[in-house]
Amino acid sequence: MFDSLVSFVIGTAGGNAALAIVLFTVTVRILLLPLGVKQARAVKIRERLAPKLQELQKRHARDPERLGKEMNALYAKEGTTPFGGMWPALAQMPFLWLMYNVATHPTALAGHTLFGAPLGHQVATLVANYGLISWPVSVFALVILLIALVAWLTARKMEGPAWLKAVPFVSALFALALPLAAGLYVLVSTAWTAGERAVLASRPL
Repeated sequence: MFDSLVSFVIGTAGGNAALAIVLFTVTVRILLLPLGVKQARAVKIRERLAPKLQELQKRHARDPERLGKEMNALYAKEGTTPFGGMWPALAQMPFLWLMYNVATHPTALAGHTLFGAPLGHQVATLVANYGLISWPVSVFALVILLIALVAWLTARKMEGPAWLKAVPFVSALFALALPLAAGLYVLVSTAWTAGERAVLASRPL
């Protein structure tokens, strides 16, 4: 049944598994667009509240419990929470889990490639089968580099401490441990996120 479902999805993309993954990812992101709007709104609110939050941190530096209550009250007044921007990432986890299971299924992606690199293989398997200096490994490396590039562009526009700006790069590290199919999903999804944020940031929410 699982193989039949994967075959059907790939069939809708004309038998091209890589294209099917891209279309699947775009479909998921369209479905999650309302959460993306909420995330953009939460980011704008957090930026607007930054001076007030810094003032609270100075005022209640010795009383963490009071600080937490005051910060939560401030966010509640704006109709959001400190974790309002995390929902799109959390909502994607089931889809990423599904993509990982598809990629690691023995036969689901058998014979399917991205520019000659097997979609169901992780980087370690590619190195073992083709060697470190090989075309399939280069394709995998290109996907990781593109994810890192999107992360860098995203981090440039982020406000906050250095550790917060490093968060987007986690997706590149994460993709290193995944099969190429899941890495392709991460690439398309992070690129969509970057574009979505750029569009929503320029509009009132």
